[in-house]
Amino acid sequence: MNSGWGLRAGPWTSSQAPWNASFGGAGSGSGPLSGPWYSTHKTQLFGVLLAAASNFLISVSLNIQKCAHLRLACRAEPEPCYRSKLWCCGIALLGLAELGTFSAYALAPIALVAPLGSVSVIGSAFISVFFLKKTMRTADILGGTLTITGIYLLVTFAPSVPQELTARQVQNYLVSWPFLVYSILEILIFCILLYFYKRKAVKHIMVLLMMVALLASLTVIAVKAVSSMIALSVKGKMQLTYSIFYIMSILMATSCAFQVKFLNQAMHLYEATAVVPINFVLFTTSAIISGVIFYREFQSAALLSVFMFLFGCLLSFLGVIIIARNKKEEHLQIPFIDCGHIPGENLTGKIQPDSHCSCYGTLNKEDDLVKRQS
Repeated sequence: MNSGWGLRAGPWTSSQAPWNASFGGAGSGSGPLSGPWYSTHKTQLFGVLLAAASNFLISVSLNIQKCAHLRLACRAEPEPCYRSKLWCCGIALLGLAELGTFSAYALAPIALVAPLGSVSVIGSAFISVFFLKKTMRTADILGGTLTITGIYLLVTFAPSVPQELTARQVQNYLVSWPFLVYSILEILIFCILLYFYKRKAVKHIMVLLMMVALLASLTVIAVKAVSSMIALSVKGKMQLTYSIFYIMSILMATSCAFQVKFLNQAMHLYEATAVVPINFVLFTTSAIISGVIFYREFQSAALLSVFMFLFGCLLSFLGVIIIARNKKEEHLQIPFIDCGHIPGENLTGKIQPDSHCSCYGTLNKEDDLVKRQS
């Protein structure tokens, strides 16, 4: 009986040895993360965790800043936001989160770091429900489930490429013909959109956010190059003496500045419930395309892995759209202007007629008033 089990178990154990080794099974070491899979992917795994934590920290910092603004708005005498310790704490967390995202690009592929921005949307929903005591909606549960499932597929089927980029490699990528063709097409599309924006005064949300996405593709290329060269320099392989490092730094700062300009314009003209999902979809798509073309991240990927990765992106997009589009804007429900909050005024009555009155929106005895003034 024992020998029979042994004959049948022998081939099965042999065929499953790589899987067991990858997850710390037989012959893989003493711990669950000591196998060859972990040793090969530990840098990329750390980049994923750093990107996810940074995006969650971004949602925390933005909610802290929002709370600080609401507290300042309730005060009788308004104060600048930079005098609020709570607001300064939120800005400090935002800076720390952006630094973490910057570092994550040096550790993981662009195609994996960029879609993890959906974590900030889930984080905001989590904070609003558990800390701000808002109602959990069905759309939040559905959107969160789709987004988490998409993130799992993204991490599982993301491309595994070496993340140590030298200045020489960046120079070779910069003059490669696929990137040159991509750059020409991107410049042409951006110039056409900018023409309609400046000359024709077309400020449609898609025009603004497409320009943001085109600039973002250059930003993520430059961010990954700069962060990778800094990481190598810290390890002892000096890359800061190459001119390409400073060229990429200038490209990163310039594209990021114009990107913020157009994004602020979109936020000023349209509601955040429309801007956030569209910007996330366009930004993530452009970042993935730029990573594929410039850094050749899917060059040796299997067709099934590419399909599952794109399916994970689609689920993340749908989740973010469902969460953001069903989020209602908050409005202050005050039907009249209260002069009690105006500095220097003591009047606390209504200066606008009652909406239920027949003379709402008109002056009482308007003709008599005009005669007296004349």
